[in-house]
Amino acid sequence: MKKYIYSIAIAVCAITMSSCSEDLMDDINKNVNDPSDVASNLIISDVMTKSAFSVTGSDLALYASCYVEHNVGVYSQMYNAEIRSGEPTSSTTYNNSWNSVYRNLLNLKDIITKCSEGGKEEGNYYTLGIAQILAAYNLAILTDVMGDVPWTEALQPGVVFTPNLDTQEKIYTDIFKFLDDAIVNLSKETAFSLLGKQDFIYGGEDGSIEKWVKFAYGLKARYTMRLSLRSPNYADVIDFANKSFTSPAEQSQFVYNGTTSKSPFEMFFLDRNYFGASTSFHNKLLSRNDPREAKLFKAFSEDLDLVFAPNGTPEQAQGKYGISAISSLTAPTYLLSYHEVEFLKAEAYARNNDLVNAKIALKKAIVAACGKTNIAISAADAEAYYTDEVEPVLLDQSSTLKEIMVQKYISFFEEEALEAYNDIRRLNAMGNNFIKLDNPLNSSKFPLRFTYGAEDVTANVNVREAYGDGSYVYSENVWWAGGSR
Repeated sequence: MKKYIYSIAIAVCAITMSSCSEDLMDDINKNVNDPSDVASNLIISDVMTKSAFSVTGSDLALYASCYVEHNVGVYSQMYNAEIRSGEPTSSTTYNNSWNSVYRNLLNLKDIITKCSEGGKEEGNYYTLGIAQILAAYNLAILTDVMGDVPWTEALQPGVVFTPNLDTQEKIYTDIFKFLDDAIVNLSKETAFSLLGKQDFIYGGEDGSIEKWVKFAYGLKARYTMRLSLRSPNYADVIDFANKSFTSPAEQSQFVYNGTTSKSPFEMFFLDRNYFGASTSFHNKLLSRNDPREAKLFKAFSEDLDLVFAPNGTPEQAQGKYGISAISSLTAPTYLLSYHEVEFLKAEAYARNNDLVNAKIALKKAIVAACGKTNIAISAADAEAYYTDEVEPVLLDQSSTLKEIMVQKYISFFEEEALEAYNDIRRLNAMGNNFIKLDNPLNSSKFPLRFTYGAEDVTANVNVREAYGDGSYVYSENVWWAGGSR
């Protein structure tokens, strides 16, 4: 009997020691610096940062700035983009941005799951609603420049390795659903606290949720206008815009402190110096006696004259041409500006032939855009510019609509170049060729879209087949611009 008890004791001890050893090894193998379960408020701060710097202010905006002639590519990759040599058709061009968007969407999926029914933070409606807004925002950027992309089957690492592409039409349905769900969730009562300092867009204090709701409505106005060729609904654009921002103080922007966080356009200049001042853009300012003409560009250095680069035919040289004068380490990245909301209203009113309200919204938009922190033209001077130079050309519906869109294009220099690119493609698809671009290569080689990221072109046969040799960017519009994909 004693031998039997002794044998059991040894066995129990062995099992216990084995169990302890396995637990110990499990702990040893854990990377404490890479936890698998992170609170949603910490994840969403990272998404906000990357949405601003690694998506909105990324290569997508830099190349768009070249294509819409806000700047001229005068060296290396940007020179190649300017002369349409390789960069617009290569799958490596936007690969970093492609990956950044999908990382954001994966993290947002995690937050939405956590904060939805059955999740660890069920009932955290504030964070849930904000995550849904950012999901709509990131997803829209992706499909706007690339058309059909992996979506429904995507974001399942280790489960689905080669997701199929969803149509842009279907993706836009999901974008609006994200925004509608967000507006509902942000109106609910919750026991969870506000994000506080983890909200890098609105500060996370009292009143921040109202601003997020206004951001959502502003995005609905933007994306409803985007679909104007397919399903024009200008009354809805006006309605959504009226529920959005009422001043620049409410706009959605990411602010940099200039030390630990820095503006992507200024960092690009400091690190690369691949842009020159655009002749065609300069001429648009001059022809309107626009007060921003004296603010937006400067000579490369104080001992040089201000030289503007010819669009499409610059000399490949650094230090020859003028550069942006408003790039600075603290220049904000706009996710959605107040002046964009007013421009959306102005366009919608003009298309409905309500020219009185179109002019009111246009004036507000111009004043706000001239007052951007890195331009700082006074409201009085901006209003005088509108009265003296803009209003006299608003003679009828056609001239008013054209001037609204040109003013919007000017106002989007430089941080909002990606939206200028979206506008130009939409307008051209609608037969409204209001914004004259001078690059002679545009007759056959204006990029109608951006290429897919190289990693998925290599790893996903569905993306690879859609990419082909990349030349489709010159011939195939995205769906909302009249294309099939």
